[in-house]
Amino acid sequence: MSICNRTAIVGLGSTPYYKRGQSLPQTLPELVCKAIIAAVDDAGLRLEDVDGFAYYSEGFDTPYLMETLGIPEVTFTATLTGSGGGSAGAVGLASAAIVSGQARTVVVVGGTQMAEQRFGSIVSAYPDTPENAFFSSSGLVGPGHMFALLARRYMHRYGATREHFAEVALSTRANAVRNPNAVIRKPMTRDDYFNAPMIADPLCLFDFCLETDGAVAVVVTSLERARDLRRDPVRILACSQGGGRDWGRSLYWMNMEDDVFVSSGHRPVAKRLYEMAGVTPADIDCAQIYDHFTPMVLAQLEDYGFCAPGEGGPFVASGAIRYEGGSLPVNTDGGQLSAGYIWGMSHVREAVEQIRGTAVNQVKDAELVLVTGGPSSLPVSGLILARD
Repeated sequence: MSICNRTAIVGLGSTPYYKRGQSLPQTLPELVCKAIIAAVDDAGLRLEDVDGFAYYSEGFDTPYLMETLGIPEVTFTATLTGSGGGSAGAVGLASAAIVSGQARTVVVVGGTQMAEQRFGSIVSAYPDTPENAFFSSSGLVGPGHMFALLARRYMHRYGATREHFAEVALSTRANAVRNPNAVIRKPMTRDDYFNAPMIADPLCLFDFCLETDGAVAVVVTSLERARDLRRDPVRILACSQGGGRDWGRSLYWMNMEDDVFVSSGHRPVAKRLYEMAGVTPADIDCAQIYDHFTPMVLAQLEDYGFCAPGEGGPFVASGAIRYEGGSLPVNTDGGQLSAGYIWGMSHVREAVEQIRGTAVNQVKDAELVLVTGGPSSLPVSGLILARD
């Protein structure tokens, strides 16, 4: 049973985005509850109406949320495995629950609080296992080190340059400058980018996403019911999650064939997504592309068919992803590179605002918006939202 055009996002809530540690003394559950309350209120519903939860990462406790928020009963609660790669897919998880009759009002929520974490070196905290020894013995202590290897191979294979990575960072920062909710609004020049410290060659400081505290929640219900609620429905046209075995553990095992190694692992997900939606890349008005590292934006643009494999660099260099004058505005709020990193949920938030027509950098007549989750270990995911 397809979820296509049968459900909608009817509520959106978010806390402010805080620089790492500045959300204290609030706790992560407190941030998550604040986002849920705001989303339910935005929908014109009551907390008692919520009967389901969909998550995409560990650390969220359904009974705690029920007790804290006064939710009397849930009939569905599930977590999509993985982390940021499942952010878009969790919306599909909520839709599946509604279409199958397991729930009526499902909250999708994600949040981060970096005060007690060292995300940049998180891999070094993994337990010692035979599998982990493969990369830990090579000094790969964080995601940035691992994606740097993919980036270098991508440059070797396709002739991409750091100028192309810079264009991703510069275009998203230009969007963040106009966004009052963005963590970093300072204008960035090309010289700023190239003078930044190198973190994991070829990735410099501005090729890395932010470490941000905060939470974002959306409320999902049936499209029929959504049309009777406070907000105009944001239709969930299609959602796909998963990926191929050749990508698999991706950045941890590095055992992919070359064509896959230089991709983002999204090709099978993108294919299913477009087939479900009945649209093509040319129909997408703007895209919120998971931008934990700049080179992965290029690879996703290729995997989702906006340009051919290897042409992501020239595509962004042409100005195509710029908000002003671009054919495909990308990460219009400033993305995870400059606005806020809530493991992909900030992209869902921006997509909803684009469809509603309330975004800070509003794309004129935006009717179809793509959201991606990952690249990371499987699952990765994609979501297309549409105006009703």
